[in-house]
Amino acid sequence: MNIMIGKPYAVSERGYKLNNEDSIYPSPEAVNSNQKLFLMCDGVGGTEKGEIASSMTCDYFSTYFSSMLTEENPTPEFIQKAIQYTEAHFDTYVAEHSEAQGMATTLIMLYIGTNGVTLAHVGDSRIYHIRNGEILYQTEDHSLVNSLVKMGKITPQEARNHPKKNVILRAIQGTDRYTEADVVLIQDVQPGDYFFMCTDGVLENLTNEMLASIFKEQTTSEVIKDTLMESCDGKTNDNFSFYIIPIQNIQDSVGYRQNLLSFLYSFI
Repeated sequence: MNIMIGKPYAVSERGYKLNNEDSIYPSPEAVNSNQKLFLMCDGVGGTEKGEIASSMTCDYFSTYFSSMLTEENPTPEFIQKAIQYTEAHFDTYVAEHSEAQGMATTLIMLYIGTNGVTLAHVGDSRIYHIRNGEILYQTEDHSLVNSLVKMGKITPQEARNHPKKNVILRAIQGTDRYTEADVVLIQDVQPGDYFFMCTDGVLENLTNEMLASIFKEQTTSEVIKDTLMESCDGKTNDNFSFYIIPIQNIQDSVGYRQNLLSFLYSFI
């Protein structure tokens, strides 16, 4: 299939923190509707270490994709190699900067392929697939509070204000061990769908129900972006970043090739 997206919209702000430890790829200024790979990272650990970790992950992960991806769709094995490549560079950096020992970051990845949309995630940043204001799929947090909720030890309501809500159980961090991402392929993609990527700062003031309502009630991607900003700006303690990726059209591979050939033949 040929998945065509509309104009993506992105935001990355520091909230009430002193610096922004979130990183996104591509930058809001550089993105266009031909973009295939989207990344978002939320640095862990405070000070500048989180900022370095998230920035390095966007840089090295995207470099691996642009240099090494020879197929039309990344496999889970390929994504794992991109993580290993990134974490190896973490180890090199820490060897030269001992103060960065323990730096880590979350990672979420979205790739527009020919057989669907591939999602990968490590940590508690999140990706949603939304259709007509309904959340069809969301990634599952690799966080301590989410594990406690699943075990029935705390309620979802208690998780929102839990003292250890920022503790994550899986992160990109190097130290000679490689982190495994959860990978899923979404093949049920339709025009009008949205994919929404965000760091956990966005969810400080937004429940899933509120988020779904915003996507249902607002008319354009730009208006959705502005509404989300109103929900976060001046109200969020943590850094907050998000990407809105609208699905504009879907063509099957045969139809796409026929249209391309017809276009080429028109010049003969």
